[in-house]
Amino acid sequence: MLSAADVRRLLPYDECAAAMREALLARQRGEAQMPLRTVFGAQAAPGLLGLMPGYLPGSQAGYGVKAICIYPGNPARGLDTHQGVVLLAAAGTGEPLAALNASAVTEIRTAAVSAVATDALARRDADTVAIIGTGVQARSHVLALAATRTLAGIRVAGREPGRAAAFASRMRAETSVPICPCESVREAVEGAGIIVTATSSAHPVLDRAWIEPGAHVNAVGACQPAARELDSATMAGAALFADSRESVAAESGDYLIALAEGTIGPGHLRAELGEVLAAAAAGRRSDEEITVFESLGLAVEDLAAAALVYQKASADGAGTLAEFS
Repeated sequence: MLSAADVRRLLPYDECAAAMREALLARQRGEAQMPLRTVFGAQAAPGLLGLMPGYLPGSQAGYGVKAICIYPGNPARGLDTHQGVVLLAAAGTGEPLAALNASAVTEIRTAAVSAVATDALARRDADTVAIIGTGVQARSHVLALAATRTLAGIRVAGREPGRAAAFASRMRAETSVPICPCESVREAVEGAGIIVTATSSAHPVLDRAWIEPGAHVNAVGACQPAARELDSATMAGAALFADSRESVAAESGDYLIALAEGTIGPGHLRAELGEVLAAAAAGRRSDEEITVFESLGLAVEDLAAAALVYQKASADGAGTLAEFS
């Protein structure tokens, strides 16, 4: 049994980013496999349950599943919106190997995947980051990008300027990269070479007119068909990449709403990130091109992160041992 504290201690962002790169390449080769996640919402219930099974070869674990509850009201209670568990099964027998706190796994691997996408798609000289949001994923993206890229500064904007200021104050104790709170999203975004949208908004928080030519956007927050963070003009004016074509077509409000409006066509997605990493598809084509990475989250990413934590915990005796048989 591996707690949130265990996961955070054993899964540094740079190591997780390396594991995410390998997991995406394994999926591109057809070795790592997974179905589209199942999302269930009971009538009158305040949250959702997502089930994300998958198979990842090359480690002690084989099959695994993340069972995650998403409760939008949790931040008001001081809790992460994502609550659940990642279960790993032994590759040869299917016996349970480990249960890990899914909130911490999701927190770290999501930002680590964005770091991989940023490395693959952003301009080499992009060193100023704009973070839209002040929650768990805003924090993890600050730490992941700071751990994997040389940055000149980070700007942050939230729903209220006071939240951005409080967030920046907290994060200064966790990173040496200068962090500046902004009065508005526009102020944060203008001139930034890397942008992260990590909000719970159902409506666009990013406007195409604010985005610098050549900027790269990691769109993280919207993962349901009726919710989006990017306006249609941004989607139409950018080269679009994703972790999964199937997930984008089923779950991405950024994509589906722009498609329904006729702003983009069904072939607008240029490539999956794994295809770019494997040099099977083109990434950025010019320094002026705007790129968008639509991050929806894959089971194989969770399994790769969980397997790495399990291997390190087994080596140093971390976590709590429990009899299951």
